[in-house]
Amino acid sequence: MKYVTLNNGVQMPQLGYGVYQVDPAEAERCVSDALGVGYRMIDTAQAYYNEEGVGAAVKKSGIPRSEVFLVSKVWISHYGYEHAKTSIDESLRRLRTEYIDLMLLHQPFCDYYGAYRALEDAYRKGKLRAIGVSNFQPNHFIDLATNVEIVPAVNQVETHVFCQQIKAKEYMDGFGTRTMSWGPLAEGRNGLFTNPVLEEIGKAHGRSVAQVALRYLTQRDVIIIPKSTHRKRMEENFSIYDFELTAEEMERIRSLDLAKSAFFDHNDPETVKMFMGWRNGFAGR
Repeated sequence: MKYVTLNNGVQMPQLGYGVYQVDPAEAERCVSDALGVGYRMIDTAQAYYNEEGVGAAVKKSGIPRSEVFLVSKVWISHYGYEHAKTSIDESLRRLRTEYIDLMLLHQPFCDYYGAYRALEDAYRKGKLRAIGVSNFQPNHFIDLATNVEIVPAVNQVETHVFCQQIKAKEYMDGFGTRTMSWGPLAEGRNGLFTNPVLEEIGKAHGRSVAQVALRYLTQRDVIIIPKSTHRKRMEENFSIYDFELTAEEMERIRSLDLAKSAFFDHNDPETVKMFMGWRNGFAGR
């Protein structure tokens, strides 16, 4: 397992297991399988409604809490200082832990400044080991990072071979903020699993398309959280550090970048309207 160092010195696994769209009833089983495979970072969120399952799996695993890196996110209905402060304590309760390793603001909408102040306070009290944001585009990110006391350690954004966030990552690197990918396999969109470039490179290394796509991101110093409910796929996604893509292969994959979302654009007014309709209950990215 490879670890990265966040801007406050905290060590974080580069490869973790994500539970977006994992049914709450299945979350404990899936996380238990992931931990059994060897994953030591689990990514969840208040809006996924499965923090309880994650917490139960970690508690029952027998693995020391200090060896499991837990990530969660505050949903926009809990933004504003007081609401966010309360929601952090609720996440701690649901996850059955005295601290969360990384807490993010889930979306760049509503009162995210007030919510971020709550993250900063919880960080100072030791409830959170690191704090950051998710889905903050460069305009939102630069505005926030320039005007807060604690610069975000992580920005979790859509990042995969078709949306590589090349320029956005440069801005985040400038603040010492790590890029973390959601949807590292693009949920199979744009024909990712049958892409001829990825297939050819995979054959050269005796690897699957998924392993090539994930390895590309890790070699770009991106944190990833592939998700699967099947243990065999979890094992495949976990086995990406025993081969390396060449500079030529990296450049070929870089050429696949469409530089646009495969899901939705956070700067599109219609996307903002969509999220405003989901303020009070949605398992959102």
